[in-house]
Amino acid sequence: MGWVAVVEPTAAGGLEHDDLEGARIRARLALDAAGIGTFDWDLRTGRLVWDERLMTMFGYDPDTFAQTIEAFNARLHPDDRLRVNEALQGAIDVCGEYEADYRIVLPGGHTRWVSARGRALGGPEGGATRVIGVAYDVTAEVAEEARVTRVLEAMPAGFYSLDAQWRFAAVNVEAERLLGRSREELLGQVIWEAFPAAAGSIFEEQYRRAVATAEPISFDAYYPAPLDGWYEVRAWPTPDGLSVYALEVTERRRAQEQAERSARRLALLAQVSAELAATLDAGSAVATLPRIVVPALADWCIVSVLDPSTGAPTDVGSWHPVPEVADRVARYSTLRLGALPPAAPAVWSMRHGQLATATRPELLDLLLPGEARDLLTELAPDRVVALPLRGRSRTLGLLSLYFENGREPSEEELATAQDVADRAGLALDNTRLYGQQQALAEGLQRSLLTDPPEPDHAEIVVRYLPAVEAARVGGDWYDAFLQPNGATMLVIGDVAGHDTAAAAAMGQVRGLLRGIAAYSDAGPAEVLRGLDAAMTVLQLDTLATAAIARFEQTADEFRRGVTRMVWANAGHLPPLAIDPEGDVLVLADWKADLLLGVDPTVTRTEQVVTLDRGTTVLLYTDGLIERRDSDLDAGLARLRTHLADLAGLPLQQLCDALIERLVDGRPEDDVALVAVRLHRQDRPRPAEAGPNRVPDGVPVDPATR
Repeated sequence: MGWVAVVEPTAAGGLEHDDLEGARIRARLALDAAGIGTFDWDLRTGRLVWDERLMTMFGYDPDTFAQTIEAFNARLHPDDRLRVNEALQGAIDVCGEYEADYRIVLPGGHTRWVSARGRALGGPEGGATRVIGVAYDVTAEVAEEARVTRVLEAMPAGFYSLDAQWRFAAVNVEAERLLGRSREELLGQVIWEAFPAAAGSIFEEQYRRAVATAEPISFDAYYPAPLDGWYEVRAWPTPDGLSVYALEVTERRRAQEQAERSARRLALLAQVSAELAATLDAGSAVATLPRIVVPALADWCIVSVLDPSTGAPTDVGSWHPVPEVADRVARYSTLRLGALPPAAPAVWSMRHGQLATATRPELLDLLLPGEARDLLTELAPDRVVALPLRGRSRTLGLLSLYFENGREPSEEELATAQDVADRAGLALDNTRLYGQQQALAEGLQRSLLTDPPEPDHAEIVVRYLPAVEAARVGGDWYDAFLQPNGATMLVIGDVAGHDTAAAAAMGQVRGLLRGIAAYSDAGPAEVLRGLDAAMTVLQLDTLATAAIARFEQTADEFRRGVTRMVWANAGHLPPLAIDPEGDVLVLADWKADLLLGVDPTVTRTEQVVTLDRGTTVLLYTDGLIERRDSDLDAGLARLRTHLADLAGLPLQQLCDALIERLVDGRPEDDVALVAVRLHRQDRPRPAEAGPNRVPDGVPVDPATR
């Protein structure tokens, strides 16, 4: 809003009349267009002249306006009167400018806002003689500013504006709270002086960038004490400077950081679990723990395991991320246990199964003089925390965490470390329990699957291999024994299942079959019939397959160098034979009698085959040939091929090589086999067949009775 033009005559005689009149008209048009009224107060006469627009603005007309300063004061709001009069007097005193925004009260009681600007003019004697100026109604603008102010004050976010010199120009209530200062303290202060930590920080960098690029910016940043908080900041440049919107996001940031820490914790625990679950050798897996927990939970680490038989601890793994330091840590781990007294945290933790901690001076005081103490002095950890590897009601090892450079473990880190230690302890415990169960199962296996007899000139070899995904015993079994009449009986069988229940059922079936055959001198078919009947009477609710082969010889057959094999099959795979020339023969087709445990009245049949001496016969379970990706026919073909390949080997080697080729030590199912090689009887018993060994009361060679 400009001043009213006051045109003075020039030294050359003044402007022409038409030019002067034109200037006045243009000034009036400009004032009318802007809604501006003018005033002229003659201080000598006290006469106050208003134009028509100004009189209307104040609720006067030419008849009611007294043209005095009192008429002006009569319309001023009582709360603004003193301030406006002081502003007028101040301009008069110095012949200066006058500026005031004030309220007027109209006759009807309505209040309007007026903005006035003026100047006091001096007379020839130097004092002010006149005040002229303009005034205009700013009610709408004030209302809009008030609305904006109310919005800003009600905002849940902090808002402040900075002028071109980075001084605070406006501050809302929430900004006062966020900044910890009142607006009276902040207004007019340069932000970098009011908040020194902002200088040179991301705040200054981003604010200056916004002003320089005339583009809004947004960022998250931390301001240190005394605010000590995280803020989400949005700033945009304005013609007057910079406006800033800020939210405190400290709690959100802490929650986010907590979530990130939890995610890292879960990832760490998942990695530990994966390492421990990847192998049944938990001792080796536990030795890798230091590489996992460093540096996430400590600066370096040593893990120890208690010997299950002696209870003595042994350091099995250590780690420091710096290679040259890692070597010293590894050396220290080989020495420290021998240098620790009973009061040391590591010893106390293992004894009591609880966390223990010590500072470097405390630990050095406990260590006995020597290389271990010298190494610890050189490594210089500030603190050590010992956490027990706890199993089921027992401690099986120790996780020792070392902290450097003033680092102190948080409660959350210690809880995570103890979780890691507990998982490792449980894995160790499970491994040891598994080992105990394995030893028990293998003992049971040895008791059920006995060594074969060694009848004259007949070499018998047996093998059993449990499924890798099951217990160390299962439902497959072999057997070899002599009947009272001296005949040799070979048995192969398979009870459904791959666990200890199957093994228990197998033990019952095997025991019944042995008892029937060993007492009765019955042939294979009769033994199977008796076994089926006994299973029914004893309510042995299981299904099983079995094949029985009896090898017998008359005196005539002895002279001719042949042996009869009488055999019966209850749903089992057919035997295979390798003749003296190395040809592999299937001794029968796939047809077999009904499984055991289905129908005790079924008729059992026998087959008889005459074998030349030097023949090898193999009985086996389906685990030897069955594969998930092929059928039994293909498996039987593979078996015949490998048998032909291995036919010239001694029987022990043949059986081992056969298992290695077909299952490679990792069978999907239990594997059992029993093989007999009928060595020639016109020669001495070969050395590889072992000594001749038969039970008391059984003929050494029934063919020579």
